[in-house]
Amino acid sequence: MSKNSSTLPLERREGIFTAIPLGAFFILVGVIFATTPNLFEKIIAFFRNFDIVEVSGTGIFLPAPKSPWAHSTVYSAAAQFSFGLGILQILILALRLVARSALNKTAETTSNLVFWFGTGYLVNMLLNETTTIRIWFAFWAGILVLIGISMIIRAMILLARR
Repeated sequence: MSKNSSTLPLERREGIFTAIPLGAFFILVGVIFATTPNLFEKIIAFFRNFDIVEVSGTGIFLPAPKSPWAHSTVYSAAAQFSFGLGILQILILALRLVARSALNKTAETTSNLVFWFGTGYLVNMLLNETTTIRIWFAFWAGILVLIGISMIIRAMILLARR
C-alpha cells in the first residue's frame, strides 16, 4: 500500500511544507549570488552608503542610502529574490491544496504569495538608476501597504470558510 500526502500525519505534512521552502530559499539565494557578479561587495557598498535623511518636507528623519540611484544591481537581485519567493509560494500553495492543509496555513501561503509578488513589482517599478530619496521612501510606503493587503487577504480567506 502506497502512502500519498493525504495519508501522512498532519505534523509530517507540515514539516515537509517547512523543509521545501527552506531548501528552495537557500537554492534561490545561491543562484542569485552565482548569477550576479560581485553581489556581496555591492550589498556591502549599499549598506555603507546609508545615512539619516529627512523624509521630504516632513521633519522626520529615517535611514536611507545617500545615493539611492547607485545600487541598481542590489535592487535587481532583490526583485529576483522576491519573484523567486513568489513562485515558490505558488508551488507551496498548490501542494497545500492537494494535501488539504489546514486553512490557516493555506491562507498564510496565499498572503505570502501576494506579498512577495507585490514586493518584486515595487522593486522593479521604483528602485533603479533613477531612484531618488522621495522614491526610496515611496517604496517603503508601498511595502507597508502590501503588508496590509496581505493581512486583509489572509483574513478574507479565513472568514470565507466560516
